[in-house]
Amino acid sequence: MKRQSRAGQLRGFREHFYRQVVDAQADQPLRVLAYSLIPSPRARPDEDWGTLQAEADQLGYAIAARLHDVAVPVTTTYLPASSASQGVYTPPWDRPGWREAERQLRAGLADGVLVLDRHTISSDDDEYRAVIKHLGEHYRAFLHLVISEEPDAPT
Repeated sequence: MKRQSRAGQLRGFREHFYRQVVDAQADQPLRVLAYSLIPSPRARPDEDWGTLQAEADQLGYAIAARLHDVAVPVTTTYLPASSASQGVYTPPWDRPGWREAERQLRAGLADGVLVLDRHTISSDDDEYRAVIKHLGEHYRAFLHLVISEEPDAPT
């Protein structure tokens, strides 16, 4: 029996909270916050938002708001008990756009957050898992990725 990969475990964990939201939702479209992490202050999130809008349209999600942050490297790469030592960025909860996303979720203005990929949230598995858990347990919200943690195997 093949052991499930870490990416597969994270995907299953994320999908667990998605199912909880869908099961509790009436016949209304799910409302999502389109969230983007851009590489520099001069970059614009327009291309990301086009991709996020296309995904929302395909799945029948209604975009409640568009939010973004600039990826800012952390000055130190010391992270105890973490495998992440390169390309470390500000954790999502320290980003102003992400804090606004949480405020809107707390206010009940959206059911989830739509992002391009898991690295928009965090490349660190433990940090990424903590964000999924926080969204699901505190806001009864889900995280949807355009590019999944682990692509489906061909059949």
